[in-house]
Amino acid sequence: MRFSPLFWPIKLKGNIIYILDETRLPQKLHYLKAHHYQAACQAIKEMKTRAVGQVILVCYIFILALRQKQDLKKVALAINATRPTLSFRYLTDMVLGWQRSGAPLEKCILGFLATLKQARIHQAEKASGLFKDGDIVLTHCNVSGLLPLIAEFCRKQGKKISFYATETRPYLQGSRLTAWELERAGFEVTLITDNMAAAVISQRKINKVIVGADHLAQNGDIANKIGTYQIAVIARHFKIPFYVLCPPASNLKSGREIKIEQRPDKEMLEYQGLRLAPKGVKGYYPAFDITPNQLITKHIFMEIKR
Repeated sequence: MRFSPLFWPIKLKGNIIYILDETRLPQKLHYLKAHHYQAACQAIKEMKTRAVGQVILVCYIFILALRQKQDLKKVALAINATRPTLSFRYLTDMVLGWQRSGAPLEKCILGFLATLKQARIHQAEKASGLFKDGDIVLTHCNVSGLLPLIAEFCRKQGKKISFYATETRPYLQGSRLTAWELERAGFEVTLITDNMAAAVISQRKINKVIVGADHLAQNGDIANKIGTYQIAVIARHFKIPFYVLCPPASNLKSGREIKIEQRPDKEMLEYQGLRLAPKGVKGYYPAFDITPNQLITKHIFMEIKR
């Protein structure tokens, strides 16, 4: 089975964490080096890695901090403060729990990562069963290597599926990451702007939608990249399935309790140093929105032991 570089974008070699810099894609496959937990936490804040990359990075941060004899409670606080919408607390609580129990901490973390990798593969295989030969699938943002893997499982099952990807403004994960990894893996992908979704679906060019989720509440509500909610509404209007690849649920009861991260407006008003809007214009950039459970056709859960 072939894997996208985004499927497992973090590596630990000795006392250095190598982080695939997703902000440099697709122009360059470049890895940042983090020698201490502060630099790794900064990479999370700056979205150098996201989605599953952040989970892997958090685990390696603890291993690095353990080797460097850092205070793991202090490290956990730094991790939990990086991005408010994302639920890292279950990870940090899990690691600190292992530490309190006297368990061999590095071994426990590496075991969790091995389980995570297998859970992601199984999740992609489960998702592939939802698609039929000839399906044309819309996606929004990026789910770190799962779409090429789903398409690969479909191909092994004798099914050919193709994709439409939204640009996912303003960070352009759809064009920089999703389109890049699907094309790189040999699957057909068409890029559209975010505001084309309703028109393209109305033209019957798409018959299914699949997205990821950065946060899953107990009642099935999800937080995902801003723009996901409107696509779910459109999918419901046109009566096409809306599937979600989910992480483990947090302890929050509903999407109303999920704190939405507000990114710096500069990220929307500028691109690669070029000002896109006149000076004096303000920007508003919530990084996520909430899609309620009732708009989701099926949650594709990642089954992982904590």
